[in-house]
Amino acid sequence: MQQIRQPAVAGSFYPAQAPVLSGELIAMLEAAQASGDSTAVVPKALIVPHAGYIYSGSTAALAYASVAPARAIIRRVILLGPVHRVPVRGLALSDALFFATPLGSIPVDQEAQASLSKLRQVVCSRQAHALEHSLEVQLPFLQTVLDDFQLVPLAVGDATPAEVAEVLEVLWGGPETLIVVSSDLSHFLPYSGAQTVDHATVQAILAMKPHISHEQACGGTPINGLLLAARGHQLHPHLLRLSNSGDTAGDKGRVVGYASIAFTGAQHVAH
Repeated sequence: MQQIRQPAVAGSFYPAQAPVLSGELIAMLEAAQASGDSTAVVPKALIVPHAGYIYSGSTAALAYASVAPARAIIRRVILLGPVHRVPVRGLALSDALFFATPLGSIPVDQEAQASLSKLRQVVCSRQAHALEHSLEVQLPFLQTVLDDFQLVPLAVGDATPAEVAEVLEVLWGGPETLIVVSSDLSHFLPYSGAQTVDHATVQAILAMKPHISHEQACGGTPINGLLLAARGHQLHPHLLRLSNSGDTAGDKGRVVGYASIAFTGAQHVAH
């Protein structure tokens, strides 16, 4: 068994030096808190982008700042992101016991993973996780805004929204469990075109319509599964920010879209 899943994109998507990384995260989170774009209650679930921090970090920080008030309450994070390199049928767990970043190692919740063993759509694939950035880039944010927590990392491939929702239902838990879906929006459109497409995508998500395509969002599959589950649990989505790489560090001729969306329920009150 692989004991530790080592970071694959430290030094490219985010700083590899712990002091530099920590300082960058704190600055982004402080700016997010100062913006006032948050929710009145701690979210049960988040949709966050997964590009390099220079591009999407400020948008992701808004989502993570909203869960910081529950840093001592949230003990488990269900993290779903699309596979970019290795095809997977269903949703892939990892055989690692820990996921490492420059900020330390996060234990994988073995009990939670075992609870998924009877679901046919859940597999185990070390290869799917080895180089996958969609999950990894979320980890330093989580390590900064939460205290001790365990991770259930799911690399999502060819699955139906219902199959994703079934996994989420098993793991749903209470206020101790946070669900994070990692997804960017449109890819490589001109700035104005991306704004139009991404606005429509976000409106569909806010309307809880689980029909997001992979052209609209690379994490369309886990988003659709979350929307199904969120409807069943009467969660309400809130847009925190819609942006793209042209707003931060990229060329406006060819951009990638980002959104941070929080899903709240009345029972998840900030402390």
